[in-house]
Amino acid sequence: MKLRPLHDRVIIKRLEAETKSAGGIVIPDTATEKPIKGEVVAVGAGKILENGNVRALAVKAGDKVLFGKYSGTEVKVDGEELLVMREEDLVAIIDG
Repeated sequence: MKLRPLHDRVIIKRLEAETKSAGGIVIPDTATEKPIKGEVVAVGAGKILENGNVRALAVKAGDKVLFGKYSGTEVKVDGEELLVMREEDLVAIIDG
């Protein structure tokens, strides 16, 4: 199955959570929070404006992004957990 987001929505695959703290302490799986970083898997065609024009999205497939802790809707496709959210729920694009 393949997902194709509509309009201004994007599909995100969460990046793996850090298993070590900055000080080198190993964090157990039960204490880790879901990561707020992810990679854009697919993007919609764009946001439909009030005048009927379509504004292209600022992100593209392959971009690494930050998003809010409780943003998006979790879906499972072919055993892979993905997030579907609006572009406005993204906080930043990670460069480098």
